[in-house]
Amino acid sequence: MVAPGESSREILLERSGMQRAPFPKLELFQLRGFLSPGLSTRLIELIDAGRRPSTIADPNGDVYFRTSETCDLDAAEPAVMELETLLFDLNRIDPAYGEPVQGQRYAIGQEFKAHTDYFEPGGADFERYCSVAGQRTWTFMIYLNDVEAGGGTRFGVPKKIIQPEIGKLLAWNNRRPDGSPNPSTLHHGMKVRKGVKYVITKWYREKPWG
Repeated sequence: MVAPGESSREILLERSGMQRAPFPKLELFQLRGFLSPGLSTRLIELIDAGRRPSTIADPNGDVYFRTSETCDLDAAEPAVMELETLLFDLNRIDPAYGEPVQGQRYAIGQEFKAHTDYFEPGGADFERYCSVAGQRTWTFMIYLNDVEAGGGTRFGVPKKIIQPEIGKLLAWNNRRPDGSPNPSTLHHGMKVRKGVKYVITKWYREKPWG
C-alpha cells in the first residue's frame, strides 16, 4: 500500500500504454493520448484567460530563469474537474493531497531553466511552502498542444529530451526510495523556437493541501 499523497510504479503501469523510462536514478513515466484534443483546447482557453508572469520559490538573481506565464485554474471549472477525475483514475492519489492545477504558457524564446520541483531543504522559502502540506511527492505534467519547434523537456541526469505532443502526460516521483528529495529529477523546460507551448502541471504533497 502506498502512502497518502503518493502513487507507485505498479499503479501507473496498470494503465495501458504507460511507459517507464529506463533510467535507474529516477522514476519517470510517459503516457501518450492521456487527454483528448477537445479537453486540451478547453484548458488552453482557461490558461489564456488567466495567465500572468511565472515566478520561482527561491529567487536566484537570474531574472531570465523562468520566463513563461502561469495560470492557477479554478477547481470549479468543468474542464478542471474532468482533468482531476482523469488524474485520480490514473494515480489513485487522494485529491486532498494535490495542489491546485496550474497551467503554463511558453511563447517563442521563453523557458524554465534547469530546476527541480521539490522545495530545497534549507532554502529561503522552504518553511513558507512546506510547513503545512509538506514536501512535494509526485509531478504530473501534460502537454496540451504540439509545438512547431523547441519546447522540449530535458532531464539532465539521463540526458533525455521529451518533445511536446498534444495530450501526452509525463509523471515522475520527486523523491528517492528513502523519501529524500531526488536531484536526478532536475529538468529544463527548453526554449520554444517556433509556435507556443501550453502545459498543465499537477503537484502532490506529503500532507493534505490547505
